[in-house]
Amino acid sequence: MDIVVFVFSALFTLIFIYLGIYSLYLFIFSISGKIIKQPVPPSASGYSKFVIYICAYKEDAIILNSAAQALTINYPQDKFHVCVIADSMQPETIVQLKAMPLQVLEVVFENSTKSKALHRGIAETHGDFDAAVVFDIDNIAAPDYLQQINNYLHAGNRVIQGHRIAKNTETPVAILDAISEEVNNHIFRKAQQVFKLSAAIIGSGMVLEYKLFKDTMAQIDAVGGFDKEMGLVLTRQKIHVAYADKAYIYDEKVSNPEVFKKQRRRWLSAQFNLLKTYGSTGFKELFKNGNFDYFNEIYQTAILPRILMLGLMPFMLLLSLLLPNIGPTWQLWLAATVCCYIGILVAVPAEFFNSKLLSAMVRLPLIFFTMLALLFKLKGANKKFIHTPHNPGTK
Repeated sequence: MDIVVFVFSALFTLIFIYLGIYSLYLFIFSISGKIIKQPVPPSASGYSKFVIYICAYKEDAIILNSAAQALTINYPQDKFHVCVIADSMQPETIVQLKAMPLQVLEVVFENSTKSKALHRGIAETHGDFDAAVVFDIDNIAAPDYLQQINNYLHAGNRVIQGHRIAKNTETPVAILDAISEEVNNHIFRKAQQVFKLSAAIIGSGMVLEYKLFKDTMAQIDAVGGFDKEMGLVLTRQKIHVAYADKAYIYDEKVSNPEVFKKQRRRWLSAQFNLLKTYGSTGFKELFKNGNFDYFNEIYQTAILPRILMLGLMPFMLLLSLLLPNIGPTWQLWLAATVCCYIGILVAVPAEFFNSKLLSAMVRLPLIFFTMLALLFKLKGANKKFIHTPHNPGTK
C-alpha cells in the first residue's frame, strides 16, 4: 500500500510541477504585459519596399476579396507588391485575379503545404524588396498596417509579428476562438517584449527582412506548424521577433465545431512534433550559449492549450481535496489554480466581457473534452496538410 501511495504521490508531484510552473508563467507574463507599457517606434522617415505573399488554397470566393483588399492598403503604391500564390484555383478565378494589378502564381502540388507555396513564391519573386509579408487567404490588413510595420523596420527590427485580430464573432465557437487569439497575443507576444523575449510567430501578418526570409524559409519544409518552426530557427540564431501591437491584420475565426476540431488537431500535432524534434536542444542552447529566448520558444512547444488548463486546474484541486495525503497539498493546488485563472482572465480584452461571452462559455466544457480527446488522436495529423475551410460571407 505504501508503494502505491508513493507512486501516486510522485506522479501527482510531477503533474503539479508541470502545471504549476505553467500557471505561474501565465500569471507573470499576463500581469506584466498589462502593467508595463512598451515603447512604440517613432514614425519612419522613409518607406521600405514590401512584397506581400498571399497563400491561397482553393476557396476561390475568398481570395478575390482578400486580394482586392490588399491592394487598398494605405501605403505608397510603388513600395509594395502583392503576390497571390494560387493553389488549385478555378480558371475563372485566375482570370479575375490577373485582371488586378498584382502577381499571380498558379501552383498545384501533390500534397499542398504553406511552406511549399512560399518556396515557389520566393523562387518567382523578382525585385529589390526590403521585407516580405505573409498573409493567409482570409486576411484583411488594416489601412495603416504597412506603415506600422515600416516604423518597426526602420527602428532596427528584422522580424515583426503583426496583431492578428478576429473579424467575425457570429457564433459561440468563433467568440471563443477570438478570445483565445487575444489571450495568446497578450501573453505570448505583447508580454514577451517586457522581458526582451521574442513574440511567438503566428504564420500570417508576419514580416521579415527579405534576405532573412529567404534564408530562413530555405531551412523549413514543414507540413504543418511552419510558423512555429520559423520561430525556433530565428531564436536559435538569436534573432529577436518584435510585436507590433497596433499593426492589425483581421483574420477569420473558426465558426464550426468540426472545423475547430480539425484545426486544433493539426496545430497540436505540429506543436508536439516540433517538441520531439527540437526539444533536446533547448537546454543545450540555454547553458552553452546563454540563449534563453530559444529555450523559451522550446518551452512553448511543451505547454498545453489554455482551454485545457481551465479544466485541469480545478480538477486537480478537487483531487487534492479528496486525496489529502497524496502529492502536493490543496493549498498549493489552489494557489496554482488562482494564478492560472488570473493569468488567462487578465489577458482577455475588456470588450469581450459582454452578453455574448456568457452564451459562448456554455460551450467551454464541450470544447475542453474535445481538446482533451485530441491529445490522444494526434498520430498522423502532421503528415498531411489539413485545410481549414473559410466562410465566403465573412468580410
